[in-house]
Amino acid sequence: MKSWSRPEVPRLVGHGEAPRIWDTASARLIEAKPLAVASIYVCGITPYDSTHIGHAATYLAYDTLIRLWLDAGFDVSYVQNSTDVDDPLLERALARKMDWRELAADQIERFRVDMAALRVIPPDHYVAVTERIDQIAAAVKVLADRDLAYVLDGDYYFDIAAAERAEPWKLGDESTYDRDLMLVLSAERGGDPDREGKRDRLDPVLWRAERNGEPAWPSVLGPGRPGWHIECSVISAEFMDLPLTVQGGGADLIFPHHEFTAAHTIALTGTRLASIYSHTGLVAFQGKKMSKSLGNLVLVSELTAAGIDPRAIRLAILGQRYRDNWEWTDAVLTDAQSRLAGWIAWAARPIAQSSGELTESLRAAIADDLDTAAALAAVDSRISAGDAATIADLAAIDALLGIRLN
Repeated sequence: MKSWSRPEVPRLVGHGEAPRIWDTASARLIEAKPLAVASIYVCGITPYDSTHIGHAATYLAYDTLIRLWLDAGFDVSYVQNSTDVDDPLLERALARKMDWRELAADQIERFRVDMAALRVIPPDHYVAVTERIDQIAAAVKVLADRDLAYVLDGDYYFDIAAAERAEPWKLGDESTYDRDLMLVLSAERGGDPDREGKRDRLDPVLWRAERNGEPAWPSVLGPGRPGWHIECSVISAEFMDLPLTVQGGGADLIFPHHEFTAAHTIALTGTRLASIYSHTGLVAFQGKKMSKSLGNLVLVSELTAAGIDPRAIRLAILGQRYRDNWEWTDAVLTDAQSRLAGWIAWAARPIAQSSGELTESLRAAIADDLDTAAALAAVDSRISAGDAATIADLAAIDALLGIRLN
């Protein structure tokens, strides 16, 4: 599947350092320094509605990480999926009386446009789940052949207890949640803990047998479609060496999605999915978490259509701590617009000789757990001091923050 256009990223003098970022699994800061290639898998959208600010915040966080890796001199391998067949998509298509494939294609294209407008570096491999049906089905068969999966009325389920006996993985390794919370989150986030006949209420579905009125594909398992978590296990292992340097996504993916993606991966490969599990905070609007199900969305496309400069949207998001929960308000956007106006005016002044001082300030701030808010403050401080912009300053703001001013 095609990605979107890649923004030009200036090459700066010297090299920055590999950042230290928060690992959810161990609850500590870890240096995100690869042995060879810096590899990152970020879970993509389920394309049944346009890109909202919560999505944008996640992809901008890992765009920042990738920019730091590039500045540090690492080669980067970036993979992102698109869950272009899943229950929410099918339900939305039915409600709109649309073909689910048409809805998915339309929303994926809108997502591409939004990411390009925000100057997000695209993945090297942008992979639709529907492009990997055979590979996913084959992986489920491997798990079944190893007695790590079982069949219930034609559906295949991952057997948590069997996997814990056979593999160096235990439920909770990546999420640190207790079982009661897992049951609540499973019901809220695509699981079916109340289905009768399952060996464990938390066992996740690997393959859903064909049902009337739903899409299905022929496979070694019979006609059906993939479960959610197995798709990311298969796609990440196909395109990158394991363990990944970073597995990234929103905090609402910690459980069950990333927990079981990790479990499936180690069961299939014998190798951990990732060295670092990184998660972005959730964005609220009007007092509630911004979500498609609630409908309280602020869409990137609507903001840009209203004439909002995408750089202001980017600055509004970068002004927040990436792993904190925060709320989008008119004031957040207004402040970002004022900041952008000040930066543009500063960049329009005569260019002074290069010093590199701001470059090092930005590198240090962002390497400290992607502290983009501190980086923005460093630019503000330089402007407030009356220092003229230099070529090096503008290149650093472009390369590390993704804001092109000249």
